[in-house]
Amino acid sequence: MERLPTHPGERPHESDASPGPARTAPPTPPPAATAAVDARGIVTEWSEGARQLLGYLPSEVVGQPAARLLADDAGTAGTVGAAALRDAAGRERWSGTVALRHRDGRRLRRELLAHRRTADGPVTEWLVVSAVTGTPEGQTPPGPPEGEAAGSGTHGSEAAGSGTYGNGTPGSGRLGEWAFRQSPCVLAVFDADLRLVRANAGMEQVLSRTEDQMRGLRLPEIVPHPVSDETEAKMRRVLEGGGPQHLRAGAGPAGTGADDGWSTSLVPLKDPAGRVRAVCLAAHQRLQEHLARQRMLLLSEASARIGTTADSGRTAQELADIAVPRLADFAAVDLLDAPRHGGEPSPAAPARALATTRTAVRSVLDDGPAASTAGTKTLYPALSPVARCLAQGHGALYDAADPDLLRWARQDPGAARLLGSGTHSVMVVPMRAHGATLGVALFGRHRRAEPFEADDLWLAEELTAKAAVSIHTTRRDSREHTSTMTLQRSLLPQTLPEQGALDIATRYLPAGTRAGVGGDWFDVIPLSGARVALVVGDVVGHGIRASATMGRLRTAVRTLADVDLPPDELLTHLDDLVLHLSADEGGTDGAEESAGGIGTTCLYAVYDPVSRRCALARAGHPPPAAVTPDGAVRFLDVPAGPPLGLGGLPFETFETELPEGSLLALYTDGLLAARDHDIDEALDKMFAALTRPAKTLDTVCDRVLTAMLTHRPDDDIALLVARTRALHADRVAAWDLASDPAVVARARKHATEQLTAWGLDDAAFITELTVSELVTNAIRYGRPPIQLRLIYEDSTLTCEVFDSSSTAPHMRRARTFDEGGRGLLLVGQLARRWGTRHALTGKTVWAEQSLSPG
Repeated sequence: MERLPTHPGERPHESDASPGPARTAPPTPPPAATAAVDARGIVTEWSEGARQLLGYLPSEVVGQPAARLLADDAGTAGTVGAAALRDAAGRERWSGTVALRHRDGRRLRRELLAHRRTADGPVTEWLVVSAVTGTPEGQTPPGPPEGEAAGSGTHGSEAAGSGTYGNGTPGSGRLGEWAFRQSPCVLAVFDADLRLVRANAGMEQVLSRTEDQMRGLRLPEIVPHPVSDETEAKMRRVLEGGGPQHLRAGAGPAGTGADDGWSTSLVPLKDPAGRVRAVCLAAHQRLQEHLARQRMLLLSEASARIGTTADSGRTAQELADIAVPRLADFAAVDLLDAPRHGGEPSPAAPARALATTRTAVRSVLDDGPAASTAGTKTLYPALSPVARCLAQGHGALYDAADPDLLRWARQDPGAARLLGSGTHSVMVVPMRAHGATLGVALFGRHRRAEPFEADDLWLAEELTAKAAVSIHTTRRDSREHTSTMTLQRSLLPQTLPEQGALDIATRYLPAGTRAGVGGDWFDVIPLSGARVALVVGDVVGHGIRASATMGRLRTAVRTLADVDLPPDELLTHLDDLVLHLSADEGGTDGAEESAGGIGTTCLYAVYDPVSRRCALARAGHPPPAAVTPDGAVRFLDVPAGPPLGLGGLPFETFETELPEGSLLALYTDGLLAARDHDIDEALDKMFAALTRPAKTLDTVCDRVLTAMLTHRPDDDIALLVARTRALHADRVAAWDLASDPAVVARARKHATEQLTAWGLDDAAFITELTVSELVTNAIRYGRPPIQLRLIYEDSTLTCEVFDSSSTAPHMRRARTFDEGGRGLLLVGQLARRWGTRHALTGKTVWAEQSLSPG
């Protein structure tokens, strides 16, 4: 085998260039020894190289404690011993020399590399790598092959041409070696087996490993990462004659990718005959260009991610979340309990002690330096860097050796924990907006080796300023909108009523603009016969008047729903009410806010779990979306009636059958009024969020809002999502009855037998009385056909009697000697509630009774 030249100017030995006696090729290097050890210290993988190194077969090692392979008594059931465990805690990589025990009893001291990796699941394990076979302790490793310098591998560091010129300048060989070792780029040479044979100081620094530790290993063994696999594949292409290859990626200490600003070139190393004998890897990082681009991207992203809600705490957390880990290893936001107002602080302003509340924290580690202090009160001494920065009104950089930081650590246990956690660089940035000092943001680095610099401070000040403006606006608007919000919240449903027809989740988001809270509302109204009504509406305007009008209309809808009107008739009555309200307020000031609700939109839907049919009508409102269990999503084709208050135009009811488990989404138009996308894109996003599988409807609501909103909404948003249930035939019993008084006894018997089948014997007395009264009235005052129906729904039993007459019964007080008139009075006393609902032909009289827990 020919030896590689030491540098481009070195000439090969004559024996390499001309025929000569046959030379014995050096033996093929053994494969790298690799093994995997899980978090319990159990060996889970054992390679052929590991077998050659220690002599154990996989069946003898896999499943056994790794500690048995250690020659030291200090080894425990860990990765590579107790000391190694302590050293590796919290790190992604570990390296060190460990004494191992060969199968034949020999003692080997090996340099090992260990990489933490996560398998498919929560289990964490270590991949342990050793490059070549071991040497028994006390023996000297074999020297290099004859004709090569010691420690040079395939490259002698003092090769031909390494002398000096007459003026004392080193020869080309030595200069070439110095250039290779001291190049600011990452340089490495991989042989024909793609094993590393040379690495310069740049690669040692980037990978935090020495050349000796990496020699003999493949790149994926040095840095387990997809980028390493891609790089090795391209190196193999170079060896096969594919010419130079380039990647916009590189591998760093934790395995980095294209986003880390690396540019890598792979070039073939050829002998004089033109044969490719090795591959040279050269990589450099476009650091400043990369950092500047990343800062701009982070600043642009912050515009969308900071200040998304009218919640100061959430905004503070958004600041911390966007800073970690892309700017800092941990971040903390402390807000003053009482913001300070005034002009620009003086650089010479005296500092004073500060009382703050830790509002948000974020760390790259679960037990990071700030992770345990969220929500606590924090007192900063007057001479602390935090108090000084707030007094002077600008941010500052500190390193771990700064006297101000050390003095603060002596005064404040929190600062002592900060420095004790390994933090070496700190930024302190005041949060100021519109002349008010709101708090302070702290940023630190303990994992990343690079300290903060001036550009990092500028970026932190920009991010903090965005959060401060949002928090200041939130607090100001909060004070201005307190009365409106109080009214709005009091008028919306505080809890959803109990009903078994639908699973329901709702969301209400007030507008984030100066216009104030609007009049959006939603409601859930239980109806007779296990049915339920869903309402979503949007009152024109903002402020207290809009909220008050919303309250009036919501009350009117509930009143009309109790009468059991069909959806189109209910909207007609509501339209008349808006006209009356507009007429009553027509002479007041501020006509734009006192139009009585003219232009208000409303959607009213009634779902029946027995028939699984849904009846809907809308007044100028967006149509609801429906998702069937098979994932198909569509808008229900509900005729678009006019907004309320115009008068004279009809509304139409639309009916459809919904399979059990269908999803209904009712919403106000604020959900679709997004600034950054058109209506078609908004609808696509809403449909995609609705069709994604979810365990709860709350998750569906959150997904819809997250998909649709990238900023604080300009208009109120009301969202109601419902999943349909079905009341199956075993919970419903119906009998057609003849119009004959003799049938009343038979009706009671049917009811009693059905209650026995349902296990509701305790309800028999009240049910028999109710059936007798309602059936008798239908026979006496109604018209055939007559039908009796019992509905058993959870803790409610409903008795319904239908007849084709439109005459409604009414309760009256019987006189002393009257023979009748007491039936409905008794029903009203014994039932939880009763009533009448009309259809196109006929009516249904119903009575509900509550069932005891037994």
